[in-house]
Amino acid sequence: MKRILALLATCATVLGLTALSAPQAAAAAGCTVDYTLTNQWQGGFQAAVKVTNLGDPVTGWRLGFTWPDGGQKVVQGWNATWSQSGSAVTATGVDWNRTLATGAAADLGFTGSFTGANPTPAAFTLNGVACTGSVGGEDPPPTGDGTPVGVNGQLHVCGVNLCNQYDRPVQLRGMSTHGIQWFAQCYNAASLDALAKDWKSDLLRVAMYVQEDGYETDPAGFTSRVNGLVDMAEARGMYALIDFHTLTPGDPNYNLDRAKTFFASVAARNAGKKNVIYEIANEPNGVSWAAVKSYAEQVIPVIRAADPDAVVIVGTRGWSSLGVSDGSDENEVVASPVNAANIMYAFHFYAASHKDAYRATLSRAASRLPLFVTEFGTVSATGGGTLDRASTTAWLDLLDQLKISYANWTYSDAPETSAAFRPGTCDGGDYSSSGVLTESGALLKSRISTPDSFPTG
Repeated sequence: MKRILALLATCATVLGLTALSAPQAAAAAGCTVDYTLTNQWQGGFQAAVKVTNLGDPVTGWRLGFTWPDGGQKVVQGWNATWSQSGSAVTATGVDWNRTLATGAAADLGFTGSFTGANPTPAAFTLNGVACTGSVGGEDPPPTGDGTPVGVNGQLHVCGVNLCNQYDRPVQLRGMSTHGIQWFAQCYNAASLDALAKDWKSDLLRVAMYVQEDGYETDPAGFTSRVNGLVDMAEARGMYALIDFHTLTPGDPNYNLDRAKTFFASVAARNAGKKNVIYEIANEPNGVSWAAVKSYAEQVIPVIRAADPDAVVIVGTRGWSSLGVSDGSDENEVVASPVNAANIMYAFHFYAASHKDAYRATLSRAASRLPLFVTEFGTVSATGGGTLDRASTTAWLDLLDQLKISYANWTYSDAPETSAAFRPGTCDGGDYSSSGVLTESGALLKSRISTPDSFPTG
């Protein structure tokens, strides 16, 4: 539905374990590090690392630590460039997080191997200065911690509803990133803290474009960045909706092999998490429902082979309009549903462009199909124009009434009226005050931040 406007220059950073020379950086005047062992298996483990700068702002940072017994090795890392020499490990900031303001934090992570014991690392330093804050070893937020994931646990589809661990229908309300190749600077510890705590969002949709300088240019790097954002959402008790953002070309089968490779990787890596939802094709367009269905029935088994429990969302014809934008309707999906369990169907709308006919289709379809509004805008389908408050409010009231989950486009400072933030916001640390919010952002924050009513009995 949307047409992307002229955007910023792309990020071309490659993640991995390749040792690079560290950028010049000022010394930090203090820091804290939280190290969390998030998963462990025979001979291997996964860890999350959060470093917070307590000193003056630094541009170009280098986190160091050592393993007490030398038996551990970093295998693959994300959100930093990782290297290891003997028992000493170094993580160097990358383009989108290389500057840490006073009080700002960077969320990193890695998988590793070990022999013998697997002790917590020691002697954390930031640019050579000792980090004397806490070093935690707790698991991710447990069930019952009050966060969306803590309350609802592993989600699943029951009938036409998205249901929680108590088999009760729930509605998730949240925000979508813009393309992470363009707006990586908008997705950091401070912005996700604001999304979880101030906006009280239930989910973060991670929009990973496949074309348009996205995944196809650096599959390993983009996969790592998606995994990093999944971890950041998990640490804050939010669900992460992994969006394989196909848009141009509109036939998802063009990216079938890429989709199988990507989803095999992220499903295997995130199978143990309760907060992951997979969206396998953003906005199919210029293609029949039969072609979309064929694509889905080839990709879903790849996910299920690694992650049998997670919800999978299938895009629909006509830019995920259930075919309405192509002159059709929900009946083509009802008559020929995807042959898979625990799935939902995507519906997208832009409030200034899509009104009564689209709302009528959604209302009818909601009693026959499990639906998830994985993307919508408050403006026109171009991503621009004037906010249509009346239509947006009518849409959100309908979604609340039908308990249909949604993610708004976008949690970014893109030069579009659909963006939640004013241009330049992501260069600072404020993601919540009225001074940084657009009219669209203020409206969505006011709707999302109202209390959830997740049933537990």
